Amino acid sequence: MGLKKVWFVTGASKGLGLSVVNQLLKAGQSVAATSRNVNDLITAVNSNSEKFLPLAVNLADELSVEHAINAAVAQFGRIDVVINNAGYGIGGSIEELTDEETRHAFDVNVFGTLNVIRKASQHLRTQRSGHIINIASIAGIAGATGWAVYSAAKAAVIALSEVLAEDLKEFGVKVTVVAPGAFRTSFLTKESLVLARNPINAYEEVRAIHARYLKMDGAQTGDPEKAAAAMISLASMPNAPVHLLLGNDALQRATAKNDALIKEYQDWKAITISTDY
Repeated sequence: MGLKKVWFVTGASKGLGLSVVNQLLKAGQSVAATSRNVNDLITAVNSNSEKFLPLAVNLADELSVEHAINAAVAQFGRIDVVINNAGYGIGGSIEELTDEETRHAFDVNVFGTLNVIRKASQHLRTQRSGHIINIASIAGIAGATGWAVYSAAKAAVIALSEVLAEDLKEFGVKVTVVAPGAFRTSFLTKESLVLARNPINAYEEVRAIHARYLKMDGAQTGDPEKAAAAMISLASMPNAPVHLLLGNDALQRATAKNDALIKEYQDWKAITISTDY
């Protein structure tokens, strides 16, 4: 894992975030970890190491995030790697999901990530080093029926990461956005996945796809411990990628999407180029 670093990891009480924190602590790294419920986090990690700083944070609240970043810097003197892992899945067609359900999904998946980046960037920028790793999803590249809002939120994380990488380059700060496929975590449980509270019967295909998806729980192809190790390895790479897919399923979906896009661009090229002066 190379040199000792200070890590700031959100959404650390379960799933990939928990795997990351456990592996980092085992390797003797310093870790500030956040969760909405700090007791869940302390129980899940079960470490009394002085290198572990558990923090209760509401990511949608900028002040709460600022306090957490400041606490990490006060405890460890700096932050080297930020892993924006907190997020949850939301299923339903756009018509079925209320404004409130939709905004909450963006609050956690997008605005929470933005709040952490905003508050961490000033530290990384002034020390002229660091790495921000944002966890998106293959859904942000190649969405599936019934997951429009989730795909939109994760696509936003991918797009903002791409430009953030350019914005922070001059300060020696790297950015990687990770798009995992399906991993055997708690993602398909009610804490991590929300379905529309008011489903509309007419959307039969959406219901069928959600039912099939929920049956996958425990049978996903991805190993979360391997995914966590891959994410951690990014921080010691001299030339880390801006985009990293995790899982063969993610690679297949992304490749199919790219091929389809190129074909569509070419098929409609005549109209596209007809609009110039």
